[in-house]
Amino acid sequence: MRGPGRWWRRKSTPEKVETYTRWSFHSFAVVEFFFVGVTALTPLGVRLGGLVLLMVGVHAVVCFATVSRALDWTRGRRPQPVRLLWTLAAVTAGVAVATIGIAERGPDHESVGTAAAAVFGVVLIFGPGIIALGVRPRWAFGIAGAFAAGTCLVLLALGAPALAAILTAVSVLSGGVFLAFAAVFSVWLLNAVYEIDEARENRARLAVAEERLRFGRDLHDVMGRNLAVIALKSELAVQLAERGRPEAVAQMVEVQRLARESQREVREVVRGYREADLTSELAGAQGVLAAAGISCTVSGGTPVGLPAGVQSALGWVVREAATNVLRHGDAQRCEVRLGVLEGRVVLTVENDGVAEAGSGSSGSSGSSSSSDSSGSSGSSGSGLAGLRERLAEIDGRLEAGPAGKGLFRLTAEIPLPPVAVPAAAVRSVREVSA
Repeated sequence: MRGPGRWWRRKSTPEKVETYTRWSFHSFAVVEFFFVGVTALTPLGVRLGGLVLLMVGVHAVVCFATVSRALDWTRGRRPQPVRLLWTLAAVTAGVAVATIGIAERGPDHESVGTAAAAVFGVVLIFGPGIIALGVRPRWAFGIAGAFAAGTCLVLLALGAPALAAILTAVSVLSGGVFLAFAAVFSVWLLNAVYEIDEARENRARLAVAEERLRFGRDLHDVMGRNLAVIALKSELAVQLAERGRPEAVAQMVEVQRLARESQREVREVVRGYREADLTSELAGAQGVLAAAGISCTVSGGTPVGLPAGVQSALGWVVREAATNVLRHGDAQRCEVRLGVLEGRVVLTVENDGVAEAGSGSSGSSGSSSSSDSSGSSGSSGSGLAGLRERLAEIDGRLEAGPAGKGLFRLTAEIPLPPVAVPAAAVRSVREVSA
């Protein structure tokens, strides 16, 4: 059971919907063979029943193949299976006519007529319904109507009473239209799920692109003026040096100072050392996780009134936790709780979708190496190690680890001076400390 379960969990939501749709329609072929074809053996006998079972089996196999090819066509993976659709239509008509002949020419038993009628009805309902998967929606219901009309004409040609022929055609039409509607709706739903997933991926990519543009603007603002001044002073220093003027040394010292200042500012931008606003980070985490299809809720206290240093540190915790939820595991839900308890502000981030130990992935913590690889060796590196260093500077602490089956919890605690505990932020945090 563990292997099939892992196979299913590895699929994306659209792939799961597609698999469900495929096997839902494949099951019609299985039902047709075992519950119609096999059950016909007893009333029809071995010889005649074997012939019916063979015909039903051929029809079921063609239906099975048509489902696969038709759904591939709806997803744009293969051309429309026109020949296979015509083959299914011909086999359906052939089996239906053969069962009419068996009912008319076969042994004169009521059970024979009942078995033949069951095969006749199922084949004429399942056939048009499966064909509807491989045609445009406007043709799907017309095909069911065409089979119903053909049924009525054949029965009338064989001398059946008009009322019986009409009632049989209405039954075939009702079943065929219902199954055709199910096919059309299933294809529409499958395409809609794929389009929604694609739109969600586009939102995530746009969020990443927007962050890159913001980073580019910050880097340009930091480096543009300094580089222009460095170029100007370097040119001036060259001209002064060519003239043997001592002021060239002062200009180069200023160039050196500007270069070091630019280096420091670039490091601040790269490390994201600028102050992080907790309210903005919470809103941003919700938006980014929602774009990735992860439900994110924020509960507990409000950050209004917390000291700026505490808000900045917690903002970095939220940003890093949200990043790792996206990068590691397969989360569907993330919950952020904030509150103040006994002079300490407590921030908890909990997510599901954590793989089992040794599977190569983890929850919001990730691995230290992967999370920290983008940082540097300084005290402001990224990842959990960098967060612990940031919190340690203000006497805070960070705990991260599994919190039950499939859950991961990251908790940051920062002590507050008595005068810094805001009334608006003091809420009940028993759920946080639980």
